[in-house]
Amino acid sequence: MSFSPLLQQLITALRCLPGVGPKSAQRMALHLLERERDSARHLANALHEAVEKIGECQVCHTLSETPVCDICADDTRDKQVMCVLESPVDLIAIEQTGGFRGVYFVLKGHLSPIDGIGPDDLGIGHLLERVANEGVKELILATNPNVEGEATAHFIAAQIRDANVRVSRIAHGVPVGGELEFVDGGTLAHALAGRRTLQRDIK
Repeated sequence: MSFSPLLQQLITALRCLPGVGPKSAQRMALHLLERERDSARHLANALHEAVEKIGECQVCHTLSETPVCDICADDTRDKQVMCVLESPVDLIAIEQTGGFRGVYFVLKGHLSPIDGIGPDDLGIGHLLERVANEGVKELILATNPNVEGEATAHFIAAQIRDANVRVSRIAHGVPVGGELEFVDGGTLAHALAGRRTLQRDIK
């Protein structure tokens, strides 16, 4: 079955969303047109306004409607502690915990020579400038625990090795409430490597 040009255009456009294949895009398009035309108009308007008005924070590079995002503009944040993340969604996840009061730097990705993504594409030069000029005492590398994320973290750590800055890596291990028998080997290995002492060393 062939769709009309406009319907096919809508289906193709919806496929840009993560996890949406041909069948899912088709169902979404038909649902919007058959039952949710008002919602479709609202979605179109909201998407257009967001694309036009949401940009990038000039300081940390997360998504922002203003040149400087609310977090970077907040004088109560601890500017001596900076957390480096791969994406704005990671920033949201950490903020929702309520346990971090430092500032951020969002790379918008990870190093990937195969895909042609290098340090300049991630703004690592700007990150190094902030570390040098803003009195950062600790840099928390919170890139994803995969090959690319680890490589990116090691690269950044190597770039500031000579600076008087503590570099730390977020712990990766067994989730709270998890049972060891259901945890994969890679996660267990990270948990063992990142173990911490609960009492003073016995002499």
